[in-house]
Amino acid sequence: MRPAERYEFGSCALRDDKDLFELRRQGQLLSRALGLEGHERVRVVTVLSEVARDLLGSPDLHVRLRATSPLHGEAPHLLACFGWSGGRRLDAATVRAAERLLDHSSYTASGEGHTLTVGQRLPSSQDLTQQRLDRIRAQLHGPAEFSVTEELRSQNRQLLDALEEARTQREELQRLNAELEETNKGVVALYSELSAELEETNTGVVALYAELEDKTRQLRLASEAKTRFWANVSHELRSPVNSVIALARLLLAPDADPTTEEQRQQLSLIAGSGSTLLALVEELLDVAKAESGRLEPSATDTDLRTVLHQLRGTLRGMTHEDVRLDIPDLADAPHLVTDEVMLTRVLRNVLSNGLKFTTSGEVRLTVETAERDGRNWLVFLTTDTGIGIAPDQQERVFEEFYQVRGTHQRGQSGTGLGLPYARKLTSILGGTLTLSSTPGEGTAVRVEIPARLDAPTAEPEGRDGPAGNGAGAPARLGSLVVVDDDATFLDLLRPTLAGLTDDLTEITVSSRVLDAVHSRPPDAILVDLVMPAPDGYALLTALARDPLTARIPVVVLTSSDPSEVDRTRLTHARSVLSKTHLTRERILLALGLDPSSADRTAVVEDGAPER
Repeated sequence: MRPAERYEFGSCALRDDKDLFELRRQGQLLSRALGLEGHERVRVVTVLSEVARDLLGSPDLHVRLRATSPLHGEAPHLLACFGWSGGRRLDAATVRAAERLLDHSSYTASGEGHTLTVGQRLPSSQDLTQQRLDRIRAQLHGPAEFSVTEELRSQNRQLLDALEEARTQREELQRLNAELEETNKGVVALYSELSAELEETNTGVVALYAELEDKTRQLRLASEAKTRFWANVSHELRSPVNSVIALARLLLAPDADPTTEEQRQQLSLIAGSGSTLLALVEELLDVAKAESGRLEPSATDTDLRTVLHQLRGTLRGMTHEDVRLDIPDLADAPHLVTDEVMLTRVLRNVLSNGLKFTTSGEVRLTVETAERDGRNWLVFLTTDTGIGIAPDQQERVFEEFYQVRGTHQRGQSGTGLGLPYARKLTSILGGTLTLSSTPGEGTAVRVEIPARLDAPTAEPEGRDGPAGNGAGAPARLGSLVVVDDDATFLDLLRPTLAGLTDDLTEITVSSRVLDAVHSRPPDAILVDLVMPAPDGYALLTALARDPLTARIPVVVLTSSDPSEVDRTRLTHARSVLSKTHLTRERILLALGLDPSSADRTAVVEDGAPER
């Protein structure tokens, strides 16, 4: 506390009740003169009389009255300092009462004596000049006759004033309590209303959450149904499409019956349309597998020059007279380890899309190398001078089955899967595909992939790969059984198996296989998986359990993707081959035979070709 200027009103000894009355008189006079009102004045006088009465009889008991004037912004105070000697200590209840009733109270005790200082803050509006304080001091020490009766009357008046003030405060307190109770009722009502609304909202949220859960389950089931539908459709479409392609190729073969030039042209159109349809089916399946995370790349050494050469040959028929296709012939192609099939499909989709919407000018592909984060990357940039894409459509073209509407779409085939499919494949290859375009000027598509794909190296098709290394293994079978309920496929497979065996048995009813194999055990069996009961899985289990057939090598043929086959049930199968692009060499390799040899096969007891 900063020091304040003090003014002493005087000191008096406290020896008997008369001195106590005098102290009360001086306290009242000073409180009134210094601006203390009502209850503040009563508290000051009460504390002074109670402290004096509690200490009465103590040696050297006296009290000094003083006032502090404001100094450096501090409030003025009326102070009473009690002092006495001896071992008597002030009652603790009196000290607590003084601390509670007045603004200031401090008590110290030492070997020289005891000191208690109590005080009340004065109104800040008081002008405590020296001249005014002197007048108050003169009034305090002026002649005055002591009258017990008058003092009692004064105390009674003060008590009545205090009682009146207490009554007023009690009434104010009752009024405030009533208002508080009313407010509490309103709060309780509001709380009840809010609780009801919150409960209703929670009920709605729970219902909404349950509905969302149900919708999520329905979407999941719909997605699974879509995947199953595409898988089933793939099987149903691939078989007839493969038949169309194979028949057209047989008719176009050099050793086939002679045809006119117009017939050969029509057969070529049939073969081309079949290949296009087959590619579309495979793209649909790849999109479904990519969505479910089941499309895995196979990293192999890729000859980029060969890939670009195949693209030139494939896309040459799509160019117009006024459009030039520029695909570079790299003299020094960079080393590339990636999935060659996926990369080819990405570039074919991007280039064919540019050719489709370019009526004049050119479609160009450039290949560059770049280094990023310590890795080598290949950058394929396709630019065209076509119609371009509006800015608000440049992200939507990557939505599946979406096509930009306009007159340019008339007469243009497509499903809207090209760019979304290309972006998915690029992502699987560890790269990115971005597009920029200006309407009326053309489009640029940038494909960036790592030069080395961090993916498992491709292995031969089958459960465990080919059963032998083929070194010197003969390439003919004494007898071969083919089990398939598709007669058209058997007609197409028959020329492929020509020269592979001297004894070919075709079985279209799977329930007859065991009897046929028991009567004449073959050197190998080719089995389709999807057939009327018993299907290929059941037939494989039956062959594996029978000691007479358990050692005969079996190769599975399927129209579905080999990666989707349940390999845990292929207990007796040596390899799984897709019916798409099925060749004599692939069958021989699956059986562990050398396609370059022409001798008859000798099959050892364990079912593997003799090495």
